[in-house]
Amino acid sequence: MKNITEQLILSLAPNPAAASNGKKISKSGGFQKLYRSSDDTFFMGECKGSGKNPYITSADYIDPEHPVFRCTCPSRQFPCKHSLGLMYEMMEEKSFMPCEIPEDIQRKRGKIAAKSAPAKAPEDMTPEEAAKAEKKKAAAARSAKNAKTKKLQKQLEGLDLAEKAVKELISAGLGTMGGASLPTYQQLSKQLGDYYLNGPQRLLNRLIIEITAFQKDNLEAHYDNAIDTLEKLYSLIKKSRQYINEKISGDDVSNDDTVLYEELGGNWKLSELEAIGKCKKNARLAQLSFWVTYDEARKEYIDTGAWCDLDSGEIYLTKNFRPLKSLKYVKAEDSIFGVAEIPSMAIYPADGNTRVRWDGASLRGLTDEDFSQMRSLAVKSIAAEAKGIKNTLKNAMANPIVYKLTAFGKIGKTSEGMVMKDKEGGSILLEDFPELEGTLGSIEILPGAELFENGTALCGYWYSAEKRRLCAQPLCIIPDGENNVIRLLY
Repeated sequence: MKNITEQLILSLAPNPAAASNGKKISKSGGFQKLYRSSDDTFFMGECKGSGKNPYITSADYIDPEHPVFRCTCPSRQFPCKHSLGLMYEMMEEKSFMPCEIPEDIQRKRGKIAAKSAPAKAPEDMTPEEAAKAEKKKAAAARSAKNAKTKKLQKQLEGLDLAEKAVKELISAGLGTMGGASLPTYQQLSKQLGDYYLNGPQRLLNRLIIEITAFQKDNLEAHYDNAIDTLEKLYSLIKKSRQYINEKISGDDVSNDDTVLYEELGGNWKLSELEAIGKCKKNARLAQLSFWVTYDEARKEYIDTGAWCDLDSGEIYLTKNFRPLKSLKYVKAEDSIFGVAEIPSMAIYPADGNTRVRWDGASLRGLTDEDFSQMRSLAVKSIAAEAKGIKNTLKNAMANPIVYKLTAFGKIGKTSEGMVMKDKEGGSILLEDFPELEGTLGSIEILPGAELFENGTALCGYWYSAEKRRLCAQPLCIIPDGENNVIRLLY
């Protein structure tokens, strides 16, 4: 019998409710019959459903690292509760009757194997096979190029609409956006989605949200945010137009190393990022913080992990996007306490902290050596880093917060508020970033003055328009002399 643990089931479940329901099915005797193959690669069960016929659910372990779950139920969750229930039956080592692997499963296995089988090398082909393969490859390349060109031309049309609206707002003032004219901009936002302009669409949505909020409470902060968003939208439109025109005129529609590709509706595949050299082999990342935010403009929850590269000290971000309309089908991420050792890590183009993604990693605990390495790689001078951070934040395409691992001499209160000082005498005001859960309150109740002297902190640096200065929000503290991470966001 396969070695199944509840932790494994929870890691495969699309959400906790699905795992809970699967467990209930198993506990209540929902499975009428259970089967398994003699080689322990195939498991199947007949599970009572809402109709007169049972659901047939199976787990195929021909590839032990990537099991395939199938079920005849109409659920769109994957794996469904019946598949998870089958795993609970396996975990409990229930009695499974021997069976032959069904013919349809064998056919599906064959198709999967055929798809994953390496293509014939040119030197192993006959002249006829080589000519046919080359012709097929050329036709696919032409088709892909034509499709990308049409998409770019469509995006230019959408940028014309967006630019016209932005210029009108700049000329007439943001005040004209409210009231009766607001539905016009909401309709424009929907149109931008039809033109594959995800980035401009999100910024326009954010602009609508800020103006609507300003009309309700009349707070200047909303108006300031609206102005900032309008500037970013105008900048993105200009940069996008230039980028697309250069791609079309140069007859080169291939993906390239620019954040504009994603902002214009592109979705990177891991293989595409590797093809342009955006990858790192044998990466070692330690997660130091984790948080979940809701982006109203995107209508998505975003699970974010902040990771320290143990080779460079650079802070990378992982992001898991969960659209509001499909929350029950997209699995939420969670905190990871330790180090991910990654054979191949894809790196997204970005201004500021880079987003990374990988397919497969092994996890281990943090060691004394890891803590020593992080301390050695932390920023030593706040003043020296401040200029570069400010330049990054000025970029309209960058995130409004930059994360750095920072060595500090002391954290304490002054007449201005809570301040972090480095060992060179430089200091920065600590303030909670508006878009993140606050952490300063947690710092104030932490016991032990030793935590706030000669330590290391992961900080998010951001510019406060209200205070007109660069501020920082601490996300975790690594105390001096202690190989421990105190997470303020986790």
